[in-house]
Amino acid sequence: MLNVLKVRIYPNKEQDCPLAKNFGCVRFVGNYYLNKTNNQYLETGKGMTYCDMAKDLTQLKK
Repeated sequence: MLNVLKVRIYPNKEQDCPLAKNFGCVRFVGNYYLNKTNNQYLETGKGMTYCDMAKDLTQLKK
C-alpha cells in the first residue's frame, strides 16, 4: 500500500533563489543519467546500475 502526501510550500524571496538552483541541479543530474543510461542500453543492451552512476557522479562533481 502506498501513501501519498502532497505538500505545497510558499518560499519567500530569500528562499526562492537557492531552491530554484537546487531543483535545477537535480533536474540536470536526472536528465544527464537518463540520457547516459539510454545511450549505454542502445550500445550494450544493459543500462547503468546505481553503483555505476554513483562512481560517475563523483567525476561529474569535479
